[in-house]
Amino acid sequence: MAYRVLISDPLSEEGIKPLIEKENIEIVRNPGWDETALLENIDQFDALLVRSQTQVTRPLLEKAARLKIVGRAGVGVDNIDLDAATENGIIVVNAPNGNTNSAAEHTVAMIMALSRNIPQAYHALKQKQWDRKRFVGVELKQKTLGVVGLGRIGAEVAKRAKGQRMSVIAYDPFLTDEKADQLGIKRGTLEEVLRSGDFITVHTPLLKETKHLINAQAFELMKDGVQIVNCARGGIIDEDALYDAIVSGKVAGAALDVFEQEPFTEHKLLTLPEVVATPHLGASTVEAQEIVAIDVSHDVIRFLEGKAVRHPVNLPSIPSESMHQIEPYFYLAEKLGTFIIDLANEVIQDIRITYSGELSEMETGPVTRSAVKGILKRYLGSRVNDVNALFLADRKGLTVSESRTSAQKGFTNLITIEVTGPSGTRKVAGTLLNGLGARLVRVDEYRVDTTPEGHMVVIQHIDQPGVIGRMGSAFAQHDINIATMQVDRSGVGGNAIMLLTIDRHLEDEALAEIALLDEIKSVTAIDL
Repeated sequence: MAYRVLISDPLSEEGIKPLIEKENIEIVRNPGWDETALLENIDQFDALLVRSQTQVTRPLLEKAARLKIVGRAGVGVDNIDLDAATENGIIVVNAPNGNTNSAAEHTVAMIMALSRNIPQAYHALKQKQWDRKRFVGVELKQKTLGVVGLGRIGAEVAKRAKGQRMSVIAYDPFLTDEKADQLGIKRGTLEEVLRSGDFITVHTPLLKETKHLINAQAFELMKDGVQIVNCARGGIIDEDALYDAIVSGKVAGAALDVFEQEPFTEHKLLTLPEVVATPHLGASTVEAQEIVAIDVSHDVIRFLEGKAVRHPVNLPSIPSESMHQIEPYFYLAEKLGTFIIDLANEVIQDIRITYSGELSEMETGPVTRSAVKGILKRYLGSRVNDVNALFLADRKGLTVSESRTSAQKGFTNLITIEVTGPSGTRKVAGTLLNGLGARLVRVDEYRVDTTPEGHMVVIQHIDQPGVIGRMGSAFAQHDINIATMQVDRSGVGGNAIMLLTIDRHLEDEALAEIALLDEIKSVTAIDL
């Protein structure tokens, strides 16, 4: 069967060579169509390859009667309407690994530029100024690099820093001691990384939790004379706070490739001689552009040949009857996943999901993906979705398993999620009740019954008179209203649990104070 592939943005000639070499594929390359022309012609193609220029919108996808796959030669898919693609049975693939080396090398180049004042010295020389004393630098040898986020790129930067004989300390919610040992680096908390680094580089996604992660308070924790690098995402560093920290002398220099608003040409940071900046060049190498085009070309070929793609971004459609049965469980599974990762509050290695009752007879693969998405989303944000959740879990070294039992344990249906980490196994279970929707019914071995949403607090304590009263008073002192309370215990005077829903997020200061109360073993804030 012959296929037609439209390449609407400029791609590397070498990168699309796999497509060119396929006899049953006809390629139309970069025709320069505007939005109207693209809409008029898209129904002639089986596949569409884009970079960031072409906007793959809902109207375009709904008009694309023949289109089976959209390939994004790069990582981000902000220019593609994923919901519309899924609804129209069109799979979207990307190339998440192609820029890893390029971005890591650019980060190291920025660190080197900072340490030796290379851009500033070059600029002075261009102005006919020969001033060696002004640009005395520092060696990287025996300095400490703090890495915030140890994904693919962060790990590559760490390896290169070791080659410069730097010490490396890294923070990542999925970093284990074993992986740190393999890389020859030290695992630390975020605070430990900020306090230890002579140079600090960030490599996290931009999420609600990571926006302005490096802020005024973070700078206060750092060493005097620290140097900051951001080649990841604009917005991770509070740019105004960075400016103040440089002006005050707290930060000796900063190297920035990404910015909160791009193009970035007017900000006061650019007036500071301590700042080195490049216009988002992390992935801008000939090799990276070639690799992403090759990766996405191979995935398009695999799909058109009826094989599994390597880097899916959205879900292919499933039979409507199966979807009707399992769709109500997606929300429950995702909330249980988010709840248990906050409850565990540590690096986990294993995820086990058990389906009981009527669920044991259903196609639960998409439900499992929803649960794993809930677990990973706390740290990876919108980067994780229903299709790539299991892929990302595997890449993070997590083992995901399913089991089924017809035993109903008093419920028509039941989803139980267990996660295992260094401290042991934690467990939650939930069900759907007619008229009440999703319900959380177990936390570890304790029975509860509440809706898994909003702001919640799990308190493990010793069953003693007065504990509940003291807890209520402690929350009142922080002006936090308790909306609901669930209490269960292992036995009189034994271990017990309180599960509260409250009207607003429990701040760290209040959490720490409550944890100091007598009979309290742990306090965990959970935001759903």
